[in-house]
Amino acid sequence: MSLRGWFLIGSLVAFIWAGAVSWVQPAYFTVFFVLVPLFVLGVVDMTQKTHSVRRNFPVIGNLRYFFEFIRPELQQYFVESDLDGRPIPRELRSLIYQRAKGQDESVPFGTQKDVYAESYDWVNHSVFTSKLPEEELRYLIGGDQCKKPYSASRLNISAMSYGSLSPNAIMALNRGAQKGGFYHNTGEGGISPYHRQGGDLVWQIGTAYFGCRTLDGEFDKELFRKKSQFPEIKMIEIKLSQGAKPGKGGLLPAAKVSEEVAEIRNVRPHETIISPASHSAFDSPDGLIHFVQHLRDLSGGKPVGFKLCVGKRPEFLEICRAMIRNNIYPDFITVDGSEGGTGAAPLEFTNHIGTPLNEGLHFVVETLRGFNIRDRIRVIASGRVFDAFQLLTKLVIGADGVNSARGMMMALGCIQALRCHTNHCPVGVATTDKRFYKGLHIPSKADRVAGFHERTLHALKAIIEAMGVKSIANLSKRNFYRRTDSENQDTFEQIFPSVEAGILLKSDDKLSPYWREFFYDDDSAASDFPGSALV
Repeated sequence: MSLRGWFLIGSLVAFIWAGAVSWVQPAYFTVFFVLVPLFVLGVVDMTQKTHSVRRNFPVIGNLRYFFEFIRPELQQYFVESDLDGRPIPRELRSLIYQRAKGQDESVPFGTQKDVYAESYDWVNHSVFTSKLPEEELRYLIGGDQCKKPYSASRLNISAMSYGSLSPNAIMALNRGAQKGGFYHNTGEGGISPYHRQGGDLVWQIGTAYFGCRTLDGEFDKELFRKKSQFPEIKMIEIKLSQGAKPGKGGLLPAAKVSEEVAEIRNVRPHETIISPASHSAFDSPDGLIHFVQHLRDLSGGKPVGFKLCVGKRPEFLEICRAMIRNNIYPDFITVDGSEGGTGAAPLEFTNHIGTPLNEGLHFVVETLRGFNIRDRIRVIASGRVFDAFQLLTKLVIGADGVNSARGMMMALGCIQALRCHTNHCPVGVATTDKRFYKGLHIPSKADRVAGFHERTLHALKAIIEAMGVKSIANLSKRNFYRRTDSENQDTFEQIFPSVEAGILLKSDDKLSPYWREFFYDDDSAASDFPGSALV
């Protein structure tokens, strides 16, 4: 007889016995209520046709799915070391929590990292330390075409929409930004009431134009003009692509489009919303930079820029040429890394599409320098930044400031449960389910966000002073090192070499073979090569 047959007979006998015993002996009544559910579960397992394990091994086969369900917790709490854990290792998670709470963040007994392992980074200090002025921890965004420049912190909250994050999380982030004097990017989901808690905002405009669109999905300039006048909106960011899924739009199921979400995003309630992969308001580099100027005019002169994950390099070169042809320049460019962030995406897009942050940042900075327009445009790095040294590396590669999403989520109390896409975030950060987010205490979490920001910048200042540098503009890539193997290392200048200012305004033959290969894309025609479109 098969295993399922023996199970059925045995369960039936046990069921009858338990029922008889519980009738005679009420003390055994609970036994009856244990066996009955197991009997029912066994019958269900044997009759269902979806899972072979449950069908072949009724009842006990469910243990496989139970342990698979709790695998992330087992891995996180019992298996991983301080340097393990993906995407954020325990060492960095602990540091964020300590800084957010104002706890002791020192570590004993030396580094746990292998300083002779490939890819280990370090910076050389100076025996003559310096004093970095506090004002160096801020920078001004807004070129000569901007009427209302904005003084930004070197560290800010990256784009996270209401809906991706809970209302309590959004409110805590914004109040934390207000306390700490830094900005909070709204994400492409529109400006919700939870964003308007007094903190400075960067309003992100995505391909679906949420919050400034017609019901048919076209850009609505009058609605944009009205909302862009909100006093807390300090800058506007046009999202071309994001690191989590570059080149791909999004979808919000009808079940999530509540009356509230529909009002915030200016869409029809209870209908599925599809965000296209590209913008409908423009379809060319010239169209993009004219759209930048259009939004700057509609907003009354506030700083306007765009965000992208670097893809085909000639496309960005064409955008730079369009700036020069039309004499219109964005006030800032945000570079997102293909490492992804809080946005859920298909595995292939997360793992293999787009340029990683350091390489993308280096390309954008050197391209702007090559066209001799770097001084007119601020560059913001958006990606994996959890401590002061990571922030410093982005500044030395060429960024003016940094946006962090996951670091700020950790400061809110995120435990990296990896449930973001399920709406079942156990700490109430990445969920719209009130059962979970009601436990997120807004005032205390706002203090932690502000605390993480303040102490990370304090650590940044301490490192720069240890280097003997008196200005962030004086940081040199020659003082930063990366180990290439156990016996050799390269400077950041060797890894991320600087281009000669204005070289891309000259003829093609002025470029060295390295820069030819760096800027050239095999997909592009010869006419797309640097210098050819500026005549």
